[in-house]
Amino acid sequence: MDTQEMTVSQEALDIAKKQATLSYQMKRNKASYFMLAPYFILFFFFTVLPVLMSVCLSFTHFNMLEMPTFVGWKNYIKLFLEDDIFMISLKNTLLFAVITGPISYMLCLLFAWIINEFKGKLRAFLTLIFYAPSICGNAYLVWNLILTGDRYGYLNGILLKLDIINEAKLWMQTEKYVLPVLIVVQLWLSLGTGFLSFIAGLQTVDKSLYEAAALDGVKNRWQELWYVTLPAMKPQLMFGAVMQITQSFAVADISINLAGNPSVNYAGATVVTHLLDYGSTRFEMGYASAIATVLFLLMVGTNKLVQKVLGRVGE
Repeated sequence: MDTQEMTVSQEALDIAKKQATLSYQMKRNKASYFMLAPYFILFFFFTVLPVLMSVCLSFTHFNMLEMPTFVGWKNYIKLFLEDDIFMISLKNTLLFAVITGPISYMLCLLFAWIINEFKGKLRAFLTLIFYAPSICGNAYLVWNLILTGDRYGYLNGILLKLDIINEAKLWMQTEKYVLPVLIVVQLWLSLGTGFLSFIAGLQTVDKSLYEAAALDGVKNRWQELWYVTLPAMKPQLMFGAVMQITQSFAVADISINLAGNPSVNYAGATVVTHLLDYGSTRFEMGYASAIATVLFLLMVGTNKLVQKVLGRVGE
């Protein structure tokens, strides 16, 4: 290679390095960054900044009346070694996440796959029927009527009529019933945003992919689902996973509305209800921030694990 060719190659390499730099990409796509700026500013000030402030406050004692005072790891030591209620809440939250997270995710995908087989108005109607519970403002009122602890409660009335029980059960005042009932209600409410994202993802799959898959030896609907449908909608799968994980870890309203806060022997306590207790009732914001930080790390770690699992879809 002569000197001129080496010079040309070096210039091409320099240009490639320049184009790979962040500043060059920002200048080249400045219109896109300009359009993203309003969302980014709001996201930073109302999401990123509060998270960072919460992490910082978790190392302080802060009662909202005095300036925060640095206490180091004291809040975290108290959280894991002295706070028995937090350990109960953590156990309940992990049970919620392990049970309702995967089951609700699979239910969202299964029902979306079935409903997608219908056409037109029937598909829209079925989507509304399955999605409605997650946006129903009176959902807790309905379940309170079902779980009323006398013979006039719907569940007690049916079980008494069928002679399955001999006397009315206090469903939400009996420790062993509280968590199972809350899990059932959570599953009933779980067909939300993730479900809609799966419906949208299934409708955008390129039909020609199924024809190509048939030529490659795909013979049945289950193989189509695994080798074609799911790989084609990985963005929706990831979005749905994030939504279901967040929903399963952030359980609070269900427990408060059905079991009360605190629930009997803290049987329905979750990390978020414990957080609300310290943050909104006791105003111990430093300790509440430590609880929030632990919950945030749990969510991030679970999301990373799910991303690795979903990355293997279609392999």
